[in-house]
Amino acid sequence: MHELALCEGVLQALEEQSKIQHFARVHAVWLEIGALSSVEPEALRFNFDVITRGTLAEGSRLEIVTVPAQAWCLPCGGKISIRQYFDACPQCGSHQLQVVEGEELRIQQLEVE
Repeated sequence: MHELALCEGVLQALEEQSKIQHFARVHAVWLEIGALSSVEPEALRFNFDVITRGTLAEGSRLEIVTVPAQAWCLPCGGKISIRQYFDACPQCGSHQLQVVEGEELRIQQLEVE
């Protein structure tokens, strides 16, 4: 259910940016969602439609861009792709990984009027 709160945060960011950048209507929002972010895209879409009713983003299109998970292996120094937390480095087998991509949720792009 945290998707509802995430959509409220996105709408708040849109409203703030509309004042700064002087737009009145949002037609599309592209969100980058990391593979490790624990966000369910369909729940996000549903909540986005509900939250934006009666706002500057009502009826806007939500585009989701999935960001693959990447980690830095501390022992061997390699940047690797991972599917989940606690994966092992395919190069050295270590579990000492620092996630560098794949946890984000951010607005990538807007189509506005």
